[in-house]
Amino acid sequence: MRFFKAVLIAAVFVTTPVIATAQQGPMPVEVASPLKATIVDWDEYTGRFEAVRRVELRARVSGYLQATLFRDGQIVEANDVLYRIDPRPFEAEYARAQAELAAAQAEQQRAEVELRRGRELVRSRTVSETTLDERVATKLRADAEVQIAEASLRSAGLNLEYTEIKAPFTGRISNSRVSVGNLVSQAETVLATVVSINPMRLTFTASEADYLKYVRLSLRGDRPSSREKANDVQAKLIDETEWIHQGKMDFVNNEIDEGSGTITGRALFDNPDGIFTPGLFARLRLVGSGEYEALLIPDAAILSDQARKIVMVVDVEGIVSPRVVQPGPLYRGLRVIREGLTAEDKVVVAGIQRARPGGQVALQEAEIAFPDAIN
Repeated sequence: MRFFKAVLIAAVFVTTPVIATAQQGPMPVEVASPLKATIVDWDEYTGRFEAVRRVELRARVSGYLQATLFRDGQIVEANDVLYRIDPRPFEAEYARAQAELAAAQAEQQRAEVELRRGRELVRSRTVSETTLDERVATKLRADAEVQIAEASLRSAGLNLEYTEIKAPFTGRISNSRVSVGNLVSQAETVLATVVSINPMRLTFTASEADYLKYVRLSLRGDRPSSREKANDVQAKLIDETEWIHQGKMDFVNNEIDEGSGTITGRALFDNPDGIFTPGLFARLRLVGSGEYEALLIPDAAILSDQARKIVMVVDVEGIVSPRVVQPGPLYRGLRVIREGLTAEDKVVVAGIQRARPGGQVALQEAEIAFPDAIN
């Protein structure tokens, strides 16, 4: 009986298949050498658009508002009449000034006749030199009175003209802040504001460090100074992904703000379609370096290790090793690598989750190129 049990157990071991664990081979990953390109760095800032010209409309004479001649928020042309103040008191003042001028001119003519007659009588010794001197003085006073009357007439004419408040330039007007029938005080009451819309300025601030960098680049001849040359700048709005707006630098302040340690810069942008409006937020970038040779890789190939940035590099035998790098800015969709890589290194650009430090991988050659439609 024991013999049959032993034979049965042996038969079980003989007929049971042996399950062997298959040895897993190297996992495939895509590797590529960094893209080498001649580039320039672009520095990015935030800013807000400002109107080139902005005016608060105020009356130059006091009076009752008679008419508002625009629609709130519309585009107004230079010299369009926007408001009219009741002109009747000023018309009356202008008429009085005209009458005073006519009276002064009549007196001037009379004095001129008397002076001419006096000179003839002096030659015939009919009147004395003293009488002639008096007539000369009378003529001079009459001339002065005419000049005073002419000045009064010009002043009355200006006041009458000021009853019509006109647009100082082409732009967009705000809502009217005074209704018809209200008393408008000279130089005090703000009636509305007008802002120019084309072109527009984008104002931003840069740090002291950035300012010094641009100065040193300019001194080396790698980048023109924005104070001396209208350098190219680009902008995009908060709902845009590409730098589609092209502008020019037109101002850098002459001092650094002591409180914030920044300096103000300003760029000018054409605004034919009126998309920019004062106060609108935008991103701006400008050239931040001269041309240089750079190595670029996709952002997806860069990993974070606490405060460090690393990439996975593969040698000729397929062994993976981490490499600490110093990334720079994005350029046309790729990340500039300042330090840590050479043009011959093979960087894992796809399947990075299968690349373990010290492990072996199967290499699949790839090529890094700039993405399409990226500025």
